[in-house]
Amino acid sequence: MSNVERTTLVAGERTISGSLGASLIAIAFLAFVSSWATILQWLEETGTYLGVALFDLLGGFLLVIALGLAIAGLASRFGYLTSTPSRSAGVPVAVVFGLMWAVVGGLAGTAYVGGAVWMIGALVGAILGAGTALFLREDVGSTLPAATLVGLMGYVVLAGEITVGWTWEPTWLSAEFPGSEIVPVLVIFASLLAFWSGAKAKEGFGAQGRQAGVFYLIGMSILSMLGVLALLILFITWNGLDVMLTGASLLGGELVVPLLGVGLPFPELPFVTNVTGGLFVEIPGVLPAAMGTLWLVFGAMLFAVPLGVGAAIFLTEYAEQGRMTQIVEVATNGLWSTPSIVFGLFGMTFLVPRISGGNSIIVGQLVLGFMLLPLVLITSRESILAVPDEYRDASAALGVTRWETIKSVVVPASMPGVITGVIIGVGRIAGETAPLLLVFGGSPFPDSTPNVLGSFEFSLSPPFVTNQALLEPASALPYQLYSSITAGVFPKEIFTDTEFGWGTALVLLLIVIGLYAIGIGSRLYFRRKLNYE
Repeated sequence: MSNVERTTLVAGERTISGSLGASLIAIAFLAFVSSWATILQWLEETGTYLGVALFDLLGGFLLVIALGLAIAGLASRFGYLTSTPSRSAGVPVAVVFGLMWAVVGGLAGTAYVGGAVWMIGALVGAILGAGTALFLREDVGSTLPAATLVGLMGYVVLAGEITVGWTWEPTWLSAEFPGSEIVPVLVIFASLLAFWSGAKAKEGFGAQGRQAGVFYLIGMSILSMLGVLALLILFITWNGLDVMLTGASLLGGELVVPLLGVGLPFPELPFVTNVTGGLFVEIPGVLPAAMGTLWLVFGAMLFAVPLGVGAAIFLTEYAEQGRMTQIVEVATNGLWSTPSIVFGLFGMTFLVPRISGGNSIIVGQLVLGFMLLPLVLITSRESILAVPDEYRDASAALGVTRWETIKSVVVPASMPGVITGVIIGVGRIAGETAPLLLVFGGSPFPDSTPNVLGSFEFSLSPPFVTNQALLEPASALPYQLYSSITAGVFPKEIFTDTEFGWGTALVLLLIVIGLYAIGIGSRLYFRRKLNYE
């Protein structure tokens, strides 16, 4: 009977601890979202919400969080809540708290005393923060330093020490930081700290608490990154959609079917289907630049993917693993991290004089192909190495040759990883601008699209195949975007330079997303074919 009563009592204590931790996490999330909304100007800094000024509301959130963390830690320490804390919060936590409190101590010394006293304040803060986390039990060491820090931030905001009109002008920087930006950043930082500490308290500290704390902290960081990405896409769409839809109609265009010789109704989108310049162009478009971008990507892939995959197969399946493969791996990683402008300089000084004598499509394709090649090689090699050796052994046991095994077993099994590398690389080269300024760009606003397919000429004498269109400059969406925003030269008055730039940016974004979609679809196809899903 006593065991049943104790189990019920412990379950009740766990429920109280979990409810307190969940409440702290909920308040921290509300403060976190409100701060981001303030930074994005969705909430007015001087506005009133729930009958309270926004900054006072944020400061109140922090004080409530600080009080809850302190209660959770002390209640666990004195046995009012059942928990399984460790002897200390650990060295990593002590280091982090030491650094945080060193900043607080240094700022306090600078604000209230001045001079070199900030060094003493930083030292004292570091000792207090690190010592509390290192020498006290985990429940106290994880909550009290965080609660005190969050409470100080809440007091500074709520007491009006930092207001909307307040400005921080550090002597060691030429920049100014207004209070309207500092307060939301402080609240975001305090919210992340509350997520970590509140999650540990919710799970009763110990191993489960540490795991929960890391989970919540990393989860909110990932959510923030995804939110920034979504807002970036939304921002470009918001500014460029009206421009892209100028003159659009749902069934105003006509799609001609070559084999049938008939036209079918098709949506009309002049900004995408029109050329940029010309006497009879009422609505300028980005078709030449869009086609130039697609030709660049296609040529770069045609150059880099076979070479990269072939080199990966040789290095993995044929070459002995030794000094040469190590050198190739180091060189490949170095090439992938090389700035794009360096590839552009290489193309301008080495490729241009030997191939076209000036800016041209083919040199741009080769330069972007050289940029794409290292990533294709790296990802292809890792994907091939990830293919289990059992596949190779089973194929060899059937008497299949090495090349047939590679062609029929290894390469198909590694295709999802290879395609992933190509997708990432294409996303990078499609938006490159610096190399195109040096080796590719001609007129940023051409009146015709590059006729690459119709310019092939064949002969019986070397070089047997020629294409004059590949040897001429063209325009691409990143190059056109750069020109319209920075140069301020645009041939039509229907759009301003900025408006045309936003429309161009949206079309570029849609093309990159479309290339991603094709790559992801191909990867899913190979995964299903290999019964990965």
